[in-house]
Amino acid sequence: MKNKVVIVTGASSGIGRATALYFAKQGSNVVLAARSVNKLKNVESEIEAFGGNSLVVECDVSKAKDCENLIQKTIENFQKIDVLINNAGISMRAIFNETDLQVIRDVMDINFFGTVYCTKFALPHILKNNGSVVGVSSIGGYVGLPARTGYSASKYAMHGFLDALRTENLEKDLHVLVACPGFTASNIRNSALTADGTAQGESPRSEAKMMQPEEVAQDIYYSIRNKEQNLVLTKEGKLAVFLSKWAPKFLQRMIFKEMKKEPDSPLK
Repeated sequence: MKNKVVIVTGASSGIGRATALYFAKQGSNVVLAARSVNKLKNVESEIEAFGGNSLVVECDVSKAKDCENLIQKTIENFQKIDVLINNAGISMRAIFNETDLQVIRDVMDINFFGTVYCTKFALPHILKNNGSVVGVSSIGGYVGLPARTGYSASKYAMHGFLDALRTENLEKDLHVLVACPGFTASNIRNSALTADGTAQGESPRSEAKMMQPEEVAQDIYYSIRNKEQNLVLTKEGKLAVFLSKWAPKFLQRMIFKEMKKEPDSPLK
């Protein structure tokens, strides 16, 4: 991946930040995209500290114009794009019957349409280099998670979009990876939307026992380098995907019981 141009959305924290740093350490030119420029500047400083090369672009992926600008700035600075990592995302935690519809729209706009917008503008450049389009998804894209209806819907949609894109470009040697980290120590749960659209704040889960973003970043790196199509991390994640095919009712009961045990669970 040395000298490759890699765009990472949601690069200001969590998996996005860790992935940007990992690629930069391998010699990639990394484009850092997120809404918070100040946080991106901190990541840029970390990359500069070990001699890496990066570009900061302010971008709200829910806005098509921002995504188009992200791609234009990348081409202006590096003249090419090899890898697009659609990592920007937001979660939600509320019973659907009590959830404002705007919450569902907001989650879809960022998780699904953010991936669509960035991919749309980047794809012509990626195809020139037989490059990669990556969606950082979730086990929620394989299994419907209770109290996270909008989140699961957005990830299912992302999977369908990327799977179709892969098949559509089968003869053009486009690499498409769907990466599902499982529960990872990240601020995505802290910023998860509640029923009225406000941020949840404290995560309901202990993050000490979860995968660390740095582990996820390394796995994503090697999956891209090896042109893998799907990446499912953690034993629990792989078991959930398996059971979703062969014992879906058992899995549904198991997930419901697990989610219901969360502190302040919206599941009654």
